[in-house]
Amino acid sequence: MSTFLLEVGTEELPADFVDSAIAQWQSRIPQTLDEYFLTPEGIEIYGTPRRLAVIIKGLPEKQPDREEEVKGPPAKAAFKDGQPTKAALGFARKQGVEVDNLFLRDTDKGEFVFVQKQISGRPATEILTELIPQWIFGLEGRRFMRWANGDLKFPRPIRWLVTLLDDVVLPVELDNNAETIKSDRISSGHRILSPKPVEIPEATDYQSCLRNAYVEVNPETRRETIKSQVESAAKELRGYTPLYPELWQEVTNLVEWPTAVVGKFSSEFLNLPQEVVTTEMVSHQRYFPVFKTEAATELIPYFITIGNGDPAKSEIIATGNERVIRARLADGQFFYKTDIDSPLESYLPQLEKVTFQKDLGSVRQKVGRIEKIASQITDQLRQHSPNLISPEAITQIQRAALLCKADLVTQMVYEFPELQGVMGQKYAVASGESEQVATAIFEHYLPRGAGDSLPQTITGQVVGLSDRLDTLVSIFGLGMLPTGSSDPFALRRAANGIINITWDANLPINLQQLLKDIAADFVAAYPDKNSPIESLQEFFLQRIRTLLQEENKIDYDLVNAVLGEDDPEYQNRALIDVLDVRDRALFLQSIRDNGTLNKIYETVNRSARLAKQGDLDTKQIQPTTVVNPKYFQKSCEQAFYDALVELVPKIKASQEERDYQKLVEALEQITPTVSTFFDGDQSVLVMDPDPNIRSNRLNLLGLLRNHARVLADFGAIVKS
Repeated sequence: MSTFLLEVGTEELPADFVDSAIAQWQSRIPQTLDEYFLTPEGIEIYGTPRRLAVIIKGLPEKQPDREEEVKGPPAKAAFKDGQPTKAALGFARKQGVEVDNLFLRDTDKGEFVFVQKQISGRPATEILTELIPQWIFGLEGRRFMRWANGDLKFPRPIRWLVTLLDDVVLPVELDNNAETIKSDRISSGHRILSPKPVEIPEATDYQSCLRNAYVEVNPETRRETIKSQVESAAKELRGYTPLYPELWQEVTNLVEWPTAVVGKFSSEFLNLPQEVVTTEMVSHQRYFPVFKTEAATELIPYFITIGNGDPAKSEIIATGNERVIRARLADGQFFYKTDIDSPLESYLPQLEKVTFQKDLGSVRQKVGRIEKIASQITDQLRQHSPNLISPEAITQIQRAALLCKADLVTQMVYEFPELQGVMGQKYAVASGESEQVATAIFEHYLPRGAGDSLPQTITGQVVGLSDRLDTLVSIFGLGMLPTGSSDPFALRRAANGIINITWDANLPINLQQLLKDIAADFVAAYPDKNSPIESLQEFFLQRIRTLLQEENKIDYDLVNAVLGEDDPEYQNRALIDVLDVRDRALFLQSIRDNGTLNKIYETVNRSARLAKQGDLDTKQIQPTTVVNPKYFQKSCEQAFYDALVELVPKIKASQEERDYQKLVEALEQITPTVSTFFDGDQSVLVMDPDPNIRSNRLNLLGLLRNHARVLADFGAIVKS
């Protein structure tokens, strides 16, 4: 067993590519080694801004000798009258065997010729030489580049290559026309702290050799070092620094030998909104801000940055960073003072000059559509439950809808786009707007991504729904549907946001009606466009399905049961009542988990399967109108009928109260009666030759199916 080292040395790589490359190699390298029968004992993959490396431990010296069965031509083409044809002779020659070694075997496509080959294992060195270029240039990412005058493409120019099998250099060349990169045992140390070649005697020495040259190749070690240094520096300042996950990960991939450097800025900038200061530090300068306490509500005039230079020159590094942050915060201070001099509403006319989408007009026009949609939503909420939303709240919603995009044309948001909504809230308060309106301007952007918080006020919820619904209907109306990974308007995220806001706030909206109304308005404004309603409904159903399965952990077959499998009745029901489809899915999962579903599954499912032979409408639940007792032949039919009559008020109560436990309890009670109907001394033949008797019995089963359909399509549920 051997240890193999591959290091690809480069100019400074983009931080996000380092993570991506490590993840790709973690998947691809073990897979390709397995395919070549060279399964190692372990694989370690490392990355820094200037290198990607893999150490393969316990690598076999060669592939094992093995037997391999190779499929050839069909038997009828390989042999004629018991004699081999040219096809058989050619196959044998290609495989290096005699015709006598061929044998026949039946397959699902007929009889074919096969041969059992003895294959000698190839040396690992030979295979690695082939795989190394594939591993390097098989990496995927954005913004790859060519360098020198060759055709090789990588995120940054490759400068050196280390390939060691134990202590032996594997000869590999990367030909880039005039520049050829040849493998060696020579790496490079830290660009500042150890700017000289680093010779690696053998593969197992890799990490120690690089550490001696001030390079920590293990990103996890760098992460923990950064965490320790930042926390220590904050403690010395008697403050607290949250480790912003994205910033923490990014700086880990920007340095090879991390050193925490403390800088200071003027306390006059603490008068700025905290979000301005932290956004400038975190998003623009990659600094960690320092707060007084873990509550992170009050800044102190310090920051911590992670340097990649000489620790002995930390003061010089800090001074340079202090100059930069002062200039940036001074700009922010100017923008803030300029913006706040005018009321937020005064920015509305400027939105006419900002294009939302070239065919959909300006952002100001979008605001007008948001106002109308917000009114449609509040009308629905008021009709469903008059006490759910007050006249005052409706007024606040309309005001927030009008002002929700006004901050986009302020100087601060122009400079810091990530502060949209945040600054709108600040400027609304400064302009004398109510707290509800100001909060809604911020909240209507929530959630901004996976895991983000959701709006908590009815004002923010309605405006957020309105904004997303306008975007979805308008972009779908133009035919610009998301395809594959392409979703430039983040329509999937917008639809997910609508569903999650509705579920989280338990808003009783009729999504189907909203989509129809908004789509009708779109077609009225753009008569040359077709209504996007069908594609929108299908899109939302897919989003509901995904959220139920992935976020709510509902089994796939139970999701099928509440959404129906190509069942318009269930699909319409899901869009008309988004809360109900969630509640039914969660309830189904709970009764599966506690075993109740199994108690009723067989009876209901068997009834539903047979009921398909009849023609009873799926919405019919009244036995007295579709079952005639004069056709009963046995007592089990009367018992079944009586049980269904008793079931009707329970089912209606279950529907009205959305208490599906009542329905399940009723189905449990009727199960023994139905079992007697199917089996035992008093059982009946459902498909009786007499059409009246047969129809009567099928209707009994259809009624039971319909009662169960109030909860779900049991035919879609897979038996546990």
